Amino acid sequence: MKEIFKDFNTDGLLNIGNESLLEFYKKPKQLTLYTFIRTTRYPSEIVVDGIPYTIAPNSLLALTIVQFLQFINGRDLIVYQFNREFYCIKDHDQEVSCAGLLFFGHAHIPVIDLGKEEQRKFDTLHEVFIDELQTADTIQAEMLRMLMARFIIISTRLLKAKEGFSTAPKNLKIDLLRNFNMLVEAHYKSEHSVSFYADKLFKSPKTLSNTFAKLNTSPLLLIHERITLEVKRLLTYSDKTAKEIAYEIGFDDASHLSRLFKKQTKVSPSEFKKQLK
Repeated sequence: MKEIFKDFNTDGLLNIGNESLLEFYKKPKQLTLYTFIRTTRYPSEIVVDGIPYTIAPNSLLALTIVQFLQFINGRDLIVYQFNREFYCIKDHDQEVSCAGLLFFGHAHIPVIDLGKEEQRKFDTLHEVFIDELQTADTIQAEMLRMLMARFIIISTRLLKAKEGFSTAPKNLKIDLLRNFNMLVEAHYKSEHSVSFYADKLFKSPKTLSNTFAKLNTSPLLLIHERITLEVKRLLTYSDKTAKEIAYEIGFDDASHLSRLFKKQTKVSPSEFKKQLK
């Protein structure tokens, strides 16, 4: 089953279907579309950025266009894929509040367990999606975008609940974390200090550290985790040397990056590369 919507005015693309949409990723490839994978009766096995995951039945996960995916197996999956032209995460963040949390967040791969009530909500929404995809008229594109916004809002609420975050609209700690994560995503290859991001957020480094401590993390740790993740991707999916990778991520001295990487992973970049063979 596969339904495809193309908005020729904006080049927007929305795909809705089953595991057949993931066949392209039988070999590891970088995602070109934002992707939601929902398991139903059966588990699914995937590899994201070289890390294997078994996704339990009745779960939902979100993947971004910076990640590498390999689809191993899965049955009765429900898959949603869309591009930036169809629904821009950053442009619509005021509506859905997902940037830096559901997408581009500090969690490597957010997986949400769905209870019976959540399953019912997503089943109903899926039926409306399919009905709208089969109703071609002048407002079809806008209706589909509204449905995707609803889908993302529900998913973000569930992720906040799972992470123990309050869903209160004025939760400044979570907004600060989301904004920080998005800034790190944009600048981690050139800016590695907490002070840079603190300035961008009009906060002091101490305020950032104190706020994030209440969320059981730290700004420096999030920066280092994002750098480490990128190093792992490049070591796994490219032929670049450790020196070339260091230069790409803004380190003049490869030994500095090697020390950071080893502190995060307990192995050096060269040892990590050997483990992949």
